[in-house]
Amino acid sequence: MTEGEERDQYDGYKPTYLLAITDSGLVAGCARLLPAFGPTMLEQTFPQLLETGSLVAHSGMVESSRFCVDTALVSRRDASQLHVATLTLFAGIIEWSMANGYNEIVTATDLRFERILKRAGWPMQRLGQPAAISNTIAIAGSLRADRASFEQVCPPGYYSIPRIDVAAIRSAA
Repeated sequence: MTEGEERDQYDGYKPTYLLAITDSGLVAGCARLLPAFGPTMLEQTFPQLLETGSLVAHSGMVESSRFCVDTALVSRRDASQLHVATLTLFAGIIEWSMANGYNEIVTATDLRFERILKRAGWPMQRLGQPAAISNTIAIAGSLRADRASFEQVCPPGYYSIPRIDVAAIRSAA
């Protein structure tokens, strides 16, 4: 923690952070996106989750990490009982990926989150076997970033804005 912000070495590679913002301007969720053709958490921190121990990255691949949603802040759910903020962030990740030339998203997550992705209709293709890491069973996977995936997860009323006033967000935190 530095100045109230948690950072790691991957933040030094200038990732993009996506935010899910409530109608009242509060941050309801966040995800970090980093091109996979450079250093990634999967390659350097969690290679044991990859079948070959190495990520076969390409220019159309981006890594998603630090996905989080404040489910206490946003109570609306869709028909699958997933929080709208979760679906909003999924849609934002796919939309941003497509807009920036990416067609594949890789991530390290846990088995519970893998089930959430499946319930959302955005199933993850495993890149290796589950493994115990700390107090969870983790898994690496790949997700499609295409129009069909976007339409599958996109909640009613979804919209995106390209940039926000970071100072306003920090002052609200």
